[in-house]
Amino acid sequence: MKVARIILFTLLAALVAVGVSTISYAFHSGGVAECAGCHSMHSPAAGGNSLLVGTDQSSTCLSCHQHAGDTGPSSYHVSTADADMPAGVAPLQRTPGGDFGWLKKAYSFLLRGEAILDDGPNMGHDITAADFGYTGRSNNLTAPGGTFPTPSLGCTSCHDPHGRTRRLVGDTLATTGAPIKASGSYNGTGNEPDANGAVGVYRLLAGPGYIAQGAATFTGAPAAKVPSTYNRTESATSTRVAYGANTSPGHQTWGDWCATCHPSMHSSGNYVHPVDQQLGTTVANNYNAYVKSGDMTGGAGATAFTSLVPFASAATYGALATATTSTAGPASGDRVMCLSCHRAHASGFIDMLRWEQEYEFMTKVIGGAISYGGTDVAATDNALSRGRTNAEKVASYYDRPATQFATYQRVLCNKCHAKD
Repeated sequence: MKVARIILFTLLAALVAVGVSTISYAFHSGGVAECAGCHSMHSPAAGGNSLLVGTDQSSTCLSCHQHAGDTGPSSYHVSTADADMPAGVAPLQRTPGGDFGWLKKAYSFLLRGEAILDDGPNMGHDITAADFGYTGRSNNLTAPGGTFPTPSLGCTSCHDPHGRTRRLVGDTLATTGAPIKASGSYNGTGNEPDANGAVGVYRLLAGPGYIAQGAATFTGAPAAKVPSTYNRTESATSTRVAYGANTSPGHQTWGDWCATCHPSMHSSGNYVHPVDQQLGTTVANNYNAYVKSGDMTGGAGATAFTSLVPFASAATYGALATATTSTAGPASGDRVMCLSCHRAHASGFIDMLRWEQEYEFMTKVIGGAISYGGTDVAATDNALSRGRTNAEKVASYYDRPATQFATYQRVLCNKCHAKD
C-alpha cells in the first residue's frame, strides 16, 4: 500500500509539473485531510508542539501549495517559487484569490519628479512562511482598520487547517454533527450535504468560534462555489466564483467575515463604501450595460460578468453552483462586497486590488495600438507602467489582452458607476 501511495503522489507531481490540472480537492476533501500530510510524528521541522512538517504553519501549507519548477497556472498552487519569477516576470498562478508571489515584487519609478515604490507587502496579505521566503515584512504592525498583529498573519489566520466547520442539510453551519463527506467549495456532483454526511465550507475558511492565532475570533463563515478548474488563464473567459450572502445559521456576509480583522474599515458600522448592501436597479443596470469606457451596449447583461468585478448573491447554494457557469451580470438584489474590488491573497496592484487604481487610465493608445504600457513598451509613461513590464501588466489582469478594453480605458469602478 505504501508503495502504491508513493507511485500515486509521484504521478500527481509529474502531471502538475507539466501543467496538467489535476483534481484540486482530493487531499482536503472539505475537512481535515491526511494527518501525515502536515504533521510528522517522528521527524518534524521546527514547527513547535504541532509537529509540523514546515518551520511554521504557512510553510507547511506551501509545502503543497507551491511547486518549484511550475510552469503555471496549475491546480491548487497559490504561490510561485522565487526562481520561477525573476525580475520582470510575473507570478504564475491565476487563482481567484491571487498569487502570494506578488508580495516579493518591488517596483521603483519616478512620477512627476517624485520617487515612488510599489512594494510587495502592500500588494496583499503579507503572510509569514519562513521556508518559502515570506518574512511578513509589512510596514503595518496591525491589520489596516484593526488590531490583528501582522507578524502573526499566515494561511491559518483565515483558513481552518482542520476544516471542522461543516454545512448540514438545511444549510446550517456547525462544528459537530454529521461527518464531512466532501468539499462544499465546488459545483460538481456530491458537493451538497445529504443523509450520509455534511460538506465543508468554502476553502476551509474560518467558521463560528475559530480563533486565529489567539488574536481574532470568527463568528461565522461566508458562502461561495467555484468550478474545480479555477486556476487558469482568463485570456478569453472569466473564471466565476459565485459568492454568496447566505444568512442561514452560522453564516456571515463577506463584509462581516473580513471585518473580523478589519473592523474599523466599516467605520464602526457606518460603511465608508457600501459593503454587503444590495446594488439596486441603477447600479445593476450600469454593470450589465457597461462593456468598456464609452461603451454601454451590454443590454440586459447576459454576458456582462467579469471576475475583475464580482458580486455576491443571496441565492441558495444550489443556485450558486449553477452560477459558476453563468456569464450573466447581477440583479438589483445582488450585493457589493470586499472581494468586488480586492483579491483575498495578493494581486499585481497596490492594496491587492483587481485592477490598476493609481492612475486614471488602465490602457492607452501607444504607437497606434491599445496597450497596458509596460516599461518595455516604447513611448509609455511611468504613470501607466508603474515600473512593471508589459508581461507583468498582462498577468495582473489574468492574461486579458489590452484590446478587451477601450483605447483609453478608465478604472473599473465604472463597471458599477459608469462615470467614464
